[in-house]
Amino acid sequence: MAARRVRALAPAVRRRRGQQLSTLRTCSSTLRLRTVPLTEGADAFSETPWHSPCSDGCVPRTAPLPIAVVMTSFDPGGTERQMIELVRRLDRAQWAVHVACFHRRGAWFPRVAEVAPVTVFPLRSFRGPGFFQQMGSFSRWCRRQGIAIVHTAELPANIFGLPAAALAGVPVRIGNRRELNPGKTMGQIALQRAAYSCAHKVVANSRAAAERLRREGVAARDVAIISNGLDVQHFHPREPRPSLRRVIVVANLRPEKGHDVLIDASVDVLRRFPDARFELVGSGPQREALQKRAEVRGVAHAFDFLGHRDDVPALLRAADIFMLPSRSEAFPNAVLEAMATNLPVIASGVGGILESIDDGRTGLLAPPGDPGALADRLCRVMADPALGTRLAAAARVDVERRYSFDRMVDAFESLYLGELARRGVIPARQPQLAAS
Repeated sequence: MAARRVRALAPAVRRRRGQQLSTLRTCSSTLRLRTVPLTEGADAFSETPWHSPCSDGCVPRTAPLPIAVVMTSFDPGGTERQMIELVRRLDRAQWAVHVACFHRRGAWFPRVAEVAPVTVFPLRSFRGPGFFQQMGSFSRWCRRQGIAIVHTAELPANIFGLPAAALAGVPVRIGNRRELNPGKTMGQIALQRAAYSCAHKVVANSRAAAERLRREGVAARDVAIISNGLDVQHFHPREPRPSLRRVIVVANLRPEKGHDVLIDASVDVLRRFPDARFELVGSGPQREALQKRAEVRGVAHAFDFLGHRDDVPALLRAADIFMLPSRSEAFPNAVLEAMATNLPVIASGVGGILESIDDGRTGLLAPPGDPGALADRLCRVMADPALGTRLAAAARVDVERRYSFDRMVDAFESLYLGELARRGVIPARQPQLAAS
């Protein structure tokens, strides 16, 4: 049955990626991707599964249950941080954690390798027979290891891991959605949507990401929302300051992050506050274009491009104001880190930022892509340090109350246990696997 489900993915995606799925031309057409009307409300989110319980998974009932987390990248980034912390913090009394990946590169790879066995399925492209060969290898590996749960991290991992896990008869398959598709092609979106049909749940890290899933045709009841976590104690609160001039942005230099909007806004800010300075922390393909833009606008003297940094907590403590002018966000970790550091936050009112910032109480929001509005919010805080202090204090309290890695891991473990029980892999009230 699982094999037929995966073979049936081909008709849904062949039109967009014919070469990639051409070897599935003889597949069955028994599965049809579910679509739901856009009128189905977000309140319908539930834990109703897509598929009937799998019976072909051989999983130990008393030993820690094997779980495979499929990751695409170990480079510094928001998704990578969240998934690595999940791998590191899952309760080893309950879970035998494995990591599957495409390569061993990335600055954060050692943080994974020191806590979990890592198996590489080398994959350079989703085109050609190599993709299906590695899917087959992963499927056989899952069977050998007796994997009870496959949890994929992001788009490439979803496309690769979910169908292969279904072929293997893995009892519980969890997909992930941690962005709103900036820069994704229609073909990639279609492939990911097809892969989601092999998942029992798709986890979104914000209501905004969940709503995007719904608009793409994923039933709301098949989506779980688990917000990002943060090690709040790692970010020591800074003391209030009488002058606020040093603005910091922590974000990779990509178009959706809106650094260009900040550069344009800085023209007005510097007219009022000539001593304002802007630090951009992060690397990415837009660095040269942004530096050129700052020169053209006559504000290059006020901008420092710091590149990738490993000392972000210290940089946040040294700053006065945190800024995130994004055009699109699911749930940015950097905002939580700034809140934990007791920094006043000014950000675009988009996506998951609307869920983490209470405008006027824990930060200030501006319409995305509006340099004038962004400059207005910045000038308000620079002119009124007491306002910045109030916003920062409320934000610190909020992040301590609502976000932590412990809360995030507990939520994932509860989801895992619920899906395992629903499929008869564990009893509904198995004592040694009871959720805390």
